[in-house]
Amino acid sequence: MRWSSLPPLNSLLSFEATVRHASMTAAAKELHVTHGAVSRQIQNLERSLGTTLFERHTRALRPTPQARQLAAVVRDALDQIDATAGQISQRTPAGPLALSCEPTLLMRWLIPRLPDLAVSVPDLTVHLSAGGGPVFFERDGVDAAIRRDDFPFPEEASRTRLFTERIGPVCRPDLAARLARGDDRSQADLLHTATRPGAWDDWRRITGRKAEPATEQTLEHFYLTLQAAAAGVGVAIAPYAVVRDDLERGQLVAPFGFVPDGTSYHLLSRRSPEQDARVSQLRAWLKAQTSRLETEPR
Repeated sequence: MRWSSLPPLNSLLSFEATVRHASMTAAAKELHVTHGAVSRQIQNLERSLGTTLFERHTRALRPTPQARQLAAVVRDALDQIDATAGQISQRTPAGPLALSCEPTLLMRWLIPRLPDLAVSVPDLTVHLSAGGGPVFFERDGVDAAIRRDDFPFPEEASRTRLFTERIGPVCRPDLAARLARGDDRSQADLLHTATRPGAWDDWRRITGRKAEPATEQTLEHFYLTLQAAAAGVGVAIAPYAVVRDDLERGQLVAPFGFVPDGTSYHLLSRRSPEQDARVSQLRAWLKAQTSRLETEPR
């Protein structure tokens, strides 16, 4: 046999799940088998390897360092097998599509457009979750994600570029008018967000403009900063996509317009649109919607 050190392969699923949960009961529930079946598989694996893999206590099951090492390798191998099987599978995925989206874009752009999605693609059901940063499809239990390319994307992910990120200062119309007249003061209260702290610096660098603040405030999330701007608290740097509706309604104005910041948003998916009809439907709808983000309202 080529792989002379391989343990019984049918024991590895039970083993990996047991290490991950630190519980045979939880592993059995996940795998839809009995506790006894998982216990026998672990015993078979320990006999094959000639070593104990768990420290067994009355109310606890603790994997040994060797068990954790093996479980990590097994998990990586299973992830690769799952990804490759998904790529070559001819089976059409069914059921709802789990989509992760960055929180502010989700709240201020995607959710308001869900009624159109329901009308345009009535046979597609999307389950939404808020998430940002690196995407791990298997770990996070998602089929697709909308992300800005300010970090490396997974090599195995299918990707479709959606729109260019453009940023600019926004504030309430009456505040913009007062600042333009110099009625109150020539300097504005600048609003920052902890989740994108360099936004104002990026805008200054790209445009060469100066923005000397009267005061500065930092809020935890981008959507809080934008809500503060809409309330007249100050001026925020905003991505065009998330304030487009506010601009069209006249709730916010962008005195200097918007400039590309060098990043773009993409649709990432575990399977390509050719392999997953749900992803294909979502991609087509998103492309139609995001094409409007390439031109500013007048």
